Amino acid sequence: MNQEEEKKTTKEQDAAQALIANTEETAESAPEQENVVASAPAKEAEDKNKMFRKYKIKDIVFLAIMAACMLVTGAIMPLAAQVPVFGIIQVCLGLQFSIFPVIGMMKVRKPGALLFMSLCCGVVLVFMNAVMFVCLLICAVIAEGLVLLIFRGYKKDGACLLAGTVYFPVTLPFLYIYYRFMYSWTGEEGQAVNAFLGSSAGMAVGMSIAVLAICFIGALVGLFISQELRKSGVMKK
Repeated sequence: MNQEEEKKTTKEQDAAQALIANTEETAESAPEQENVVASAPAKEAEDKNKMFRKYKIKDIVFLAIMAACMLVTGAIMPLAAQVPVFGIIQVCLGLQFSIFPVIGMMKVRKPGALLFMSLCCGVVLVFMNAVMFVCLLICAVIAEGLVLLIFRGYKKDGACLLAGTVYFPVTLPFLYIYYRFMYSWTGEEGQAVNAFLGSSAGMAVGMSIAVLAICFIGALVGLFISQELRKSGVMKK
């Protein structure tokens, strides 16, 4: 009986030592696991504070959808281009080319969002009018440059509002310079371009103000839609 009791005691001691050793290993590894878990939110917060962040697949898809909405709702562009009035294209397309870009930037708050949407639109427009492709890209660069200079990113809603307001009106001076110095025209399109260039100063200023006002209203509408979608949980920040 003594040998059996000794064996039993020895087994109990071995089990106790194994349990103690396992507990010590678990205690030693626990801080490391806690550090890993704690570092994940910290890293995510650090990434959000960066000005330039990586794009995710869902970001690209959402921006592409907004660009498609811009193109579909802007299908009247070829017709508006034939009207010999300064800034008529911008007046007709100002709302949709400010609403959808703002929604895209409110969702994807990363530099380059507006440029990517312009690139998606330009890829389609280049087959109809190559100058519009270049024009949209240049205007997107200017608008994003202003946002980065003033707001240092898209963290604030005002940055999206500014970019959406400035983006499309900037096409007016670009097109004027292009048609004045780099474009030669003939036929019906030439008449529309000639009227565009020959508009009076009062007409040009008045239409420019109207375009700016329309784009500002469109940017406000896009901002309001984004905020409502966020409140309802449809669009997460």
